[in-house]
Amino acid sequence: MKKGINAWSFPADLSVRESILLAADAGFDGIELSLNATGELSLESTEEQLREIRSIADDAGIALTSLASGLYWDYPLTSANAETRQKAKDVAKKQLESAAILGVDTILIVPGAVGVDFIPGSEVVPYDQAYDNALEGFQSLAPLAEAVKVAIGIENVWNKFLLSPLEMRGFIDAVGSDYVGSYFDVGNVVYAGYPEHWISILNKRIKKVHFKDYRRQAGGLHGFVDLLAGDVNYPEVVKALGEIGYDDYVIAEMIPPYTHHTKQIIYNTSAAMDAILGRTER
Repeated sequence: MKKGINAWSFPADLSVRESILLAADAGFDGIELSLNATGELSLESTEEQLREIRSIADDAGIALTSLASGLYWDYPLTSANAETRQKAKDVAKKQLESAAILGVDTILIVPGAVGVDFIPGSEVVPYDQAYDNALEGFQSLAPLAEAVKVAIGIENVWNKFLLSPLEMRGFIDAVGSDYVGSYFDVGNVVYAGYPEHWISILNKRIKKVHFKDYRRQAGGLHGFVDLLAGDVNYPEVVKALGEIGYDDYVIAEMIPPYTHHTKQIIYNTSAAMDAILGRTER
């Protein structure tokens, strides 16, 4: 498996170039960038700007692993509002097209939500309606993903939706496209389950993997901690990934950031991933 890190792990004031160079210096094989509403990598980015970002990564000797986006918290495919769902599809279209230009093979999409406790005032959608809306959304996006040869990875998040590996598996199968699968986040399931079980059940449906760690006793968002400081059984996770033949990127998504010496989390995470992946004798 190859070692990557997500752009959200970096200090917020760093540019894309600075983040890429920092990831390379810390020993990562790849970096996952994020598509934002505005800025240097955003809905406004031109093809020329995207090719410049790809060139920066090439020059730094680091791969662009995938393309995430946090915009689906604002524009969920599950929404009861048709205009909101259309906006989500528009974002996904731009994300797929941008990924193709950047040369990455997978995008991350949050599938929507029945409700979100950590976003005050967020829309609450009846579960069955949320399921139908999301299913229609991914089925409509699948042909574009196939056309540009970029897979869609549906991430398991704290959204009161697709709550079990069996349901996630069934949802992906209902979409019915080889270009729509799981973006499996190891840390996000620890509060209510075991990531190694999800891995064996989702199996070849897994397109990409996020590494996080979580301490159940802390609870809530405060439970997210540095890799190897929580309750994720990483030996079992690595074993499960090996058993399904996964040899793609495992990508750290580190939250929350450090209060001081904010770049240090990048180096600490790189060292922890070396231990997890057996790249160090220590």
